Amino acid sequence: MPGVTNEDAPPLADLMPWSVAPPRLGRAWPTAPDPASLKARWTALLAAEGAGRSALFEPTRSRDIRSSVAQLPGRRTGTERLARASGPCPEPVRVLAAPFDERWLIPDQRLIDAARPELWRVADERQVFLVEAGAGAHPLLATSLLPTLAGGRVRPLYRRPGGAEPNLAPGLTDRLAARLGSRPTETDVLAWVLAAVRADLTVPLTGDPEVWARGVASGRRTLWLMRRDGERPKLPGGRRPYVRAPLPPNPRALRYDPEEETLHLDEGRVSPVPVAAWEHEVAGVRTLESWFAARTTPGTPGTLAAIGPAAWPQGWTSELLELITVLSLLAEPREALDPVPAPVTAAFLRADGVLPPAPRTRRPASVLDHQEEGPEGQFALL
Repeated sequence: MPGVTNEDAPPLADLMPWSVAPPRLGRAWPTAPDPASLKARWTALLAAEGAGRSALFEPTRSRDIRSSVAQLPGRRTGTERLARASGPCPEPVRVLAAPFDERWLIPDQRLIDAARPELWRVADERQVFLVEAGAGAHPLLATSLLPTLAGGRVRPLYRRPGGAEPNLAPGLTDRLAARLGSRPTETDVLAWVLAAVRADLTVPLTGDPEVWARGVASGRRTLWLMRRDGERPKLPGGRRPYVRAPLPPNPRALRYDPEEETLHLDEGRVSPVPVAAWEHEVAGVRTLESWFAARTTPGTPGTLAAIGPAAWPQGWTSELLELITVLSLLAEPREALDPVPAPVTAAFLRADGVLPPAPRTRRPASVLDHQEEGPEGQFALL
């Protein structure tokens, strides 16, 4: 049976119609690899006054310390202007700040140029965000955390909190059920997307139950590795990375020895590190190098970004070992799913009325079932 051509495969933008541009922070200092640094930065900001506070804040056209800004949905933060703000730092939250790089963020809309409140409204323990990552082995990233990395569109799996109203073209699972003989869940569809998506963000679909099952199993494994929640991933005993020589207090250089499969952080050594983990890239950037640089590149003296740990925290070593494990497992060969047998083509879905999706499905759902505090403590009349 002929495979799916480029013209036949539905675009991801039609299969998951609602998408949001990623948040635009506007300044680097509200994000850090550790929450303690963020609290220290907040304290330093509020200790300054007048022009000093303004300079530390790093104003843009979108935000300055006099901006009048509402709370982020689901977050209890102050809404007075930062020029006269006081009190403790809002509790930092974990975010996906770069591919495979989880960091911390002060969840305060006064600090963020474009926070995308519609994403915060649907971020909960059931949500999964797909992020368009660009060229590479993984053109899509999946995360349970709010994604703040620069890049392509963010596509939530659900349009409402609590896993309600899947962000799928209406009728898609009905058509797939008719072809497959059983109804796929929204997570099944998401897993298939991760397994089968092409570099051009089209997604070949199949009506073959056996091929579908294999693709979903592969995609669920990728989803588990990318989300890094639940049971922690492990490599076989002889392949697990360990610290072979203690890491120095402030490592500054990262290099890799492919013959010894060793990652060097100055005189510190971690091995074994497979070549595939070292060479893993997203959008042309090596993942391990980017992760290391985010933790060791000093901020400009006199700025809030310069406030950080005095020495390499032990927790970062654990995160590094897990990241090596994840990248190693993701590099293992996967079953090729393109072309697929029994294709469910874009033309078929158009003829069946599934595509193009209705315009309303490209807009956020109304989820304002509670009041959100606006600037200066005011509430909107809903």
